Amino acid sequence: MARDKANRAAPTTVKSVTLDLLRAFGISKVFGNPGSTELPFLADWPDDIDYVLGLQEASVVSMADGYAQATRNAGFVNLHSAAGVGNALGNIYTAYRNQTPLVISAGQQARSLLPLQPFLGAERAAEFPLPYVKYSVEPARAEDVPAAIARAYYVAMQPPCGPTFVSVPIDDWARPAAPVAARRISRESGPEPALMQALAAALAASKTPAFVVGPAVDRARAVDLMVRLAERAKAAVWASPFSHRCSFPETHPLFAGFLHAAPGQLSEALRGHDLVVVIGAPVFTFHVEGHAAIFDGATDIFQITDDATAAAVTPVGTSIVATMVPALTLLLELLPETRRAAPAPRVRPPAPAVADPIPAEFLLHALASAMPADAMLVEEAPSHRPAMQEFMPMRGQDSFCTMASGGLGFALPAAVGAVLAQPARRIVCLIGDGSAMYSIQALWTAAQRQLPLTVVVINNGGYGAMRSFSQVMQVRNVPGLDLPGIDFVRLAEGLGCDAARVTNCADLAPALARALTHDGVSLVEVVVDAAVPLLYAKKG
Repeated sequence: MARDKANRAAPTTVKSVTLDLLRAFGISKVFGNPGSTELPFLADWPDDIDYVLGLQEASVVSMADGYAQATRNAGFVNLHSAAGVGNALGNIYTAYRNQTPLVISAGQQARSLLPLQPFLGAERAAEFPLPYVKYSVEPARAEDVPAAIARAYYVAMQPPCGPTFVSVPIDDWARPAAPVAARRISRESGPEPALMQALAAALAASKTPAFVVGPAVDRARAVDLMVRLAERAKAAVWASPFSHRCSFPETHPLFAGFLHAAPGQLSEALRGHDLVVVIGAPVFTFHVEGHAAIFDGATDIFQITDDATAAAVTPVGTSIVATMVPALTLLLELLPETRRAAPAPRVRPPAPAVADPIPAEFLLHALASAMPADAMLVEEAPSHRPAMQEFMPMRGQDSFCTMASGGLGFALPAAVGAVLAQPARRIVCLIGDGSAMYSIQALWTAAQRQLPLTVVVINNGGYGAMRSFSQVMQVRNVPGLDLPGIDFVRLAEGLGCDAARVTNCADLAPALARALTHDGVSLVEVVVDAAVPLLYAKKG
């Protein structure tokens, strides 16, 4: 009788069923920036689910992205209707390219008002984020909302992972709804045995094989498997173009380097290999035009990918669609020991010389030396990527994260999300001055929560990547590339952070040491030489 009275006193609603689903899915944080259409969802918020406030919708999405990448569970995002979703679209695109599982909910005006084109109403809400979400819906009935959110979670978590979207009218949350039980759905898929046997035979017969590893290896926690496979095959290992995670230890003797996103330069790097096996990456991600001689037939190409679309667009060779762990485990079992000699180790450059103004290479080498061994680097300094690859070798599993899209505004909020997922670990955000201004407000969330986050801003006074591209494309007098007059120390202090500026090499090591041990958020603005290396070879 007492239980019956309790049930009558607290009927299940769309909101209560949804919160129970989040608990069942292991989602203990909701990332959001609220508006009026979200207030019924947020009212009387439960103590066991942490609401993480961000000050702009794009930053909120990337906080959830960084959190989801670190936890390997979907991040749950709550956005404002229409314009709020519009603010977030750039980083929704980045999450889609990162293949990060997110469940994005957004408010919508009351159903009774929608025929009248009301204020804050979202026209065709489910179409707005397409095609950069895997599933998008505004349920036809209020009672269908929890099932739609459950489906959004299952789809987001299915490889290749990605964001999903559910639009929820403001008056749905209080409506009655039946409980929805959380289900278990497998997320691994095995490879076709005959194709794996063909790949093992090709590796055994190859004289100079190479592996090209991409972000899916790190996402699958399969870096150790990848190392064992490379050592068994005695194959050179290259990082795929624009890989946004570290899928092989970059100090390992078999690590050969980073492939360019230019067809000619990539083909030249792989020219000495008679077999190329691409694992967890597209074949290949290019950024500039050119002839890809790698596709001319002299090199045998295999691909292992968990993305059927990536397999479908691969222009040559054999593609095996499977998730990383079962595929690499089977290949290790099938691959015999080899007598061929291992390739010569990559020659690493000497430490950069002291000079003022500070060379970016000197900063990167100093930061690599100062970071704790278990630190994670979240990076958005694209013009300095070549120097990073030379002077900041990453150790492998869960050591590195950047954006796959090229869209700026990801790294600073993503670093905040990563710290929220792993607060006992030092997270370092390395970001350019131009990139930082896309999402500087993320510092406030980190400061309010006293998160152990170190932010290093490389200040070269402009958009360095665009300066580089203007040289490659041989164009002159381009406006809008310089960014004078930004004081990152005052910005950071105004948002509640510790901050310092460094302008000479002698002060760099002490400043980094202090920032890396600070109990809370510490930003170091490092003013570097404005010279930017070419990202690609010049035309002609």
